[in-house]
Amino acid sequence: MAKQSKSASESRSTMTQLIFPSDTNYHGTMFGGKLMEYMDKIAAITAMRHARGPVVTASTDSLDFVAPIRVGEVIEVAAAVTWTHNSSMEVFVKVQSENVYTGERRTAVTAFFTFVALDENGRPTLVAAVVPETEEEKTLHATAPERYSQRMERKQDRNRDRQNEG
Repeated sequence: MAKQSKSASESRSTMTQLIFPSDTNYHGTMFGGKLMEYMDKIAAITAMRHARGPVVTASTDSLDFVAPIRVGEVIEVAAAVTWTHNSSMEVFVKVQSENVYTGERRTAVTAFFTFVALDENGRPTLVAAVVPETEEEKTLHATAPERYSQRMERKQDRNRDRQNEG
């Protein structure tokens, strides 16, 4: 039995961080791994809010670093569920950096995370469909089935590769 639909705003999440020298590499730019940790956390919070239960990360794709993040900048890590399929949820995460002195903002990183909702026995469980609200969410929702197909293809390829190894 399908669950009732939920608006994207019901689970949308945002995290703000000031970037310190300990967050950066020898170039003075933020460590990618540290940023990926923030992104996975905010995506998980978003997925848990949508599912109203436990979730696990199933995949991360299209992780694109498009601009460096420098010491002293502020980052905003924002996430929203863009699409659902049975027990899985696609979560889009966008990181924007801001020079707080000038007010200049730019998109630094974007990525898609897939989470699976779990029941009390740790098994996949149905999630509600998501209703996109912003123009960006509507565009991402409309293009999500193609990304889902690509993920399923990659999964089948991995399974074939494993079978051929053994």
